[in-house]
Amino acid sequence: DGQQAGAGLADKAYDGNDLRDRIAAMNATAVIPSKRNRKVAIPHDASIYKHRNQIERCFSRLKHFRRFATRYDRRTVHFTGFVHLAAAMIWLR
Repeated sequence: DGQQAGAGLADKAYDGNDLRDRIAAMNATAVIPSKRNRKVAIPHDASIYKHRNQIERCFSRLKHFRRFATRYDRRTVHFTGFVHLAAAMIWLR
C-alpha cells in the first residue's frame, strides 16, 4: 500500500485488452509490445521497455539464493532483510 507504479511492463504474451485496461485503471502506462496478430498495433515506449530485461535479470540472480526463491522466512521483515543482503552480495561480486 502507498506505492504506485508509473508503468506496467510486460512482454508480448501479455498483450491483451483486459490487462491494458487494468493498468490504465491504476493510472499507469502500459508498456507492452503488440502481438503480430493484433489488428491495430498499439505503440509502446521502447526506452522504458529496455529496462524490463534488466529487471528480469535481477530477479533471476536473486532466485539463485534458495532462501529467496522458496521464501522460508515467515515474517516480512526477515524476508526483506534477506533481499537486501542478497542484493548487496550480488552487487559486490
